[in-house]
Amino acid sequence: MVTIRDIAKMSGHSISTVSRVMNHSGYVSKAVRAKVEQVIAEANYVPNDIARDLSIGQTHNIGVVIPHADHPYFTQLIHGILAAAVPSHFRVTILPSAYSEELEHRYLEQLRRGLFDGLIFTSHGVPLTTLVNYLQYGPIVVCEDPGSLPLPAVFSNRETGYHEAFSWLKKQNATNIAFMFSRPAPESATSTATLTAFNKVFTTMPSSNWILDNITTFRDGYAGAEKMHNQKMQVKYIFTNGDDVAAGARQFYLNHHLPVPTLIGQEDQLSGYLLGLPTINHHFNEIGQRAFTLITNKPNPGTVISVPSEFVLPANRIYA
Repeated sequence: MVTIRDIAKMSGHSISTVSRVMNHSGYVSKAVRAKVEQVIAEANYVPNDIARDLSIGQTHNIGVVIPHADHPYFTQLIHGILAAAVPSHFRVTILPSAYSEELEHRYLEQLRRGLFDGLIFTSHGVPLTTLVNYLQYGPIVVCEDPGSLPLPAVFSNRETGYHEAFSWLKKQNATNIAFMFSRPAPESATSTATLTAFNKVFTTMPSSNWILDNITTFRDGYAGAEKMHNQKMQVKYIFTNGDDVAAGARQFYLNHHLPVPTLIGQEDQLSGYLLGLPTINHHFNEIGQRAFTLITNKPNPGTVISVPSEFVLPANRIYA
């Protein structure tokens, strides 16, 4: 493989002169430029962008760690990140993790070696304290409240929307409320925030058998509703983690000619708009855009941006 050193040797000029010709920077006489460009063409030389980026300490590449794309939380975040990246001079690399600590450590090591200018963690399997330890190698932005940890973050203040939703349920004198989560509360900040808000409004916690985990899709919502029916649960309300999930639960009841419980969705999806479901809009698209803008501006460790979520009733839903 031809290198820049070979081009310098063949053209009779220094490596720095060849570099100036390729990068169109600094002064190079027309004769020298013509000679170097002729040698480059004849040798079919293509610069190694990765090596060049590493040599200057900047890759213009942002890694986005995402466990899966089965839930609108992640797809909306990615949509926002890409929208912000297109007009910038940065590239975006999607890094699938499946919540694997081993994979996430590998991505962090790549940050340490300079393969990324920064990492955005849409969610994580490694402890947040581990991410703090890697800040010395490059910026890291998380999409959740880091609490007292010095981690740059852009996140939805979910408690706002959750409190509004549970207050609305309390006004309906709601009882027999079931929950559908992606992950159990001990593993998920989102599930924990949901139950915390519920407890603040209802001054009690739901029984564990009224909480279903590992539910992220329409099909999961359908299966979850079927499970509750088979367990003879007298469900009157279901607080789901997505409009599509709520639509799946609704479909089970319709298919079996059963009364449909009152459903609350999340993420302001098209399915919920068409079905007239109340939802919670967490503004993940905006959060993705702001996370990208934050990381490309090399944030201070204590930079935290909170975006309030909102509970939206069907009459107030505007899908755009």
